[in-house]
Parts: sequence; structure tokens; C-alpha cells
Amino acid sequence: MATLKVGLVSPEREVWAGEAKLVVAQTIEGQLGILPGHAPVLGVLLDGSVVTIEPADGSEKIRAMVGSGFFSIAGDEVSVLAEQAELAHEIDVADARRSLEEALSAGDADTTAERRARARLLAAGADA
Repeated sequence: MATLKVGLVSPEREVWAGEAKLVVAQTIEGQLGILPGHAPVLGVLLDGSVVTIEPADGSEKIRAMVGSGFFSIAGDEVSVLAEQAELAHEIDVADARRSLEEALSAGDADTTAERRARARLLAAGADA
């Protein structure tokens, strides 16, 4: 079976790397599902969204909140380059809820802080 070579990185670290069957990313133009054999693409990640990776070995899906950034597809290689990235199991749900409450109480609807807090909760599988 064909697979994708995937790398999810932030300025601080390599967040996840490995072989995958599917990658789903939210771009500024809409959601994009990436399978092996996908045409080359360079896209802009939606700030405060979730990237989902389905590992080729059948293990549990990887979910990560991403801040602004880019992704590229070339051949069967997918690079996700995010300003900020946090895997679901690393997310402190209580902290994410506090961040969301603070963003909402600031009165600015649809701020970066609000979108990122909601994405953290979504990635972690918690209600936003």
C-alpha cells in the first residue's frame, strides 16, 4: 500500500514524523484531505485549526492544534510547518478552557486567541 511521508514541525521541535495513509488539514480556502499520489500543493494553514494524521501502521489517529503556517505536498511527502503546534495528548484541557474564557471575556469575537483555544479543545476531544 502506498503511504505518505509526513513531518509536522514547529520552530521549537519536530512534533510528529512518520508514514501515514491520510492527512487532513484546514487551509484558508477550506479543508484538504491528502492521500498518496496527491498533486503537488503549497497551502496556507488556517490559524487555530486541527491537523489530523492517520498513521500507516493502523495506530490511533494523530490530532494536533496548529497556529498559522504552511504545508507542502511534493511526491508522497507532506510537510506541515506551523508557527505553533500541540499534539492532543499534550494539551492541558483546563488551561485551554481558561484561555477560551479569557478570549471571550476580552469581547473580541473570532480573535486568534479564541480560535487557538477552540482548536486546542477540539484536538484534545473536549467540548469548546
